[in-house]
Amino acid sequence: MTTPAPVGTPLPGTKILPARKTAPRKSATKAVAATKPSVAPKVALKAPAAAKAKPQKAAPAMPAPEKETKAKKPKLVRDSFTIPKDEYLALDSLKQRAIELGRPTKKSELLRAGLKALGGMSAPALRAALEAVPAIKTGRPKNDK
Repeated sequence: MTTPAPVGTPLPGTKILPARKTAPRKSATKAVAATKPSVAPKVALKAPAAAKAKPQKAAPAMPAPEKETKAKKPKLVRDSFTIPKDEYLALDSLKQRAIELGRPTKKSELLRAGLKALGGMSAPALRAALEAVPAIKTGRPKNDK
């Protein structure tokens, strides 16, 4: 039979790690602070309730400069529409022209730019532009197989 190892001795094959330093407990710090007269204890004093209240701001003598208001983002609406194939291809050619001008653009941007251009036209010019566009049947096109 083997004799048991004394208490506190490590088992064979285990590493011995140094003991961790721990912070002293609050009660111990008070006792230490009481024994050391040169060190003042770090105790947070609570302010009276009246001192905690925020002081009220006095009205400014001069009116404050107006803050710049942020531009609100417009609410977006998703919609679908039917367009003839040749006009749809015209959107692609306009996109290519925009790329050549150094301003890549999306189809929706082209349509919005067209709306702005139509909005800036005089009444006779707008009427002429609308007469140049043939009316099409609304709804989804039938599948051509």
